[in-house]
Amino acid sequence: MSSELRLKKLRGSGGFIMATVNDDQQRKGNLGGPDLFLAPVGRLDSEKISKYYCNTCEKEYEGSPKIEYENPNEIVAENLVLLEKGQYMCTTCGSILAEYRNFSKPDETASVGAAIPVSSTTSVTPPQSTQSFELQEQPKASTSVKTFSSITGLWVYDTEAKKVGVVKEMGIQPDQSSIVLVVTRNDGTDVTIKWDDIKKIGEIVLLGGSLDENNLKCKCGYTNSQGSKFCESCGNKLK
Repeated sequence: MSSELRLKKLRGSGGFIMATVNDDQQRKGNLGGPDLFLAPVGRLDSEKISKYYCNTCEKEYEGSPKIEYENPNEIVAENLVLLEKGQYMCTTCGSILAEYRNFSKPDETASVGAAIPVSSTTSVTPPQSTQSFELQEQPKASTSVKTFSSITGLWVYDTEAKKVGVVKEMGIQPDQSSIVLVVTRNDGTDVTIKWDDIKKIGEIVLLGGSLDENNLKCKCGYTNSQGSKFCESCGNKLK
């Protein structure tokens, strides 16, 4: 793989940075649209950042923004560990330019399992880890899934780079069979997304397809999980 560095603009929710990145970092930042995103790239060396723009200040600054991070080493699901989370902040006003999350699968050959509740949370210790935190379980769920708050509030985009909603809840289905996200769509309604239908998670959640409500809503009136082929309520085949 080429290690050639290129000056690129990487976007965040609160601004952007100009930084020299290698091919691998550029690949991570490309979520399928015309722009590169900072969140999937993670933490960059501040010396590689030449300048940044803050949306709050509406001003461009020379040099790097402030970068704060921690290593929670948090098991958010079976075979899924949140290794690092951090944020890029404006050195003048303190506004967040971008946030990132770095996940790891301890066993790359195995799939991600059910979410881990607080009572059974354990930690692993990668070399860079400095501290551990328990996964916070929400006291009351508003849907029929057991919920967790690790990625609540992240914007959700489809493969056409369209913002289709925001993550409301993360949890497991009542039968304990799979981890899901409950997403509040732009129109205010909720839809359940299966874990296998998620392509990437960083500052945003990128789906592996589109959110087509017409294909998810059965004639019985029940709105099914993303990717469902049969109604989860009555069993009828969906469109």
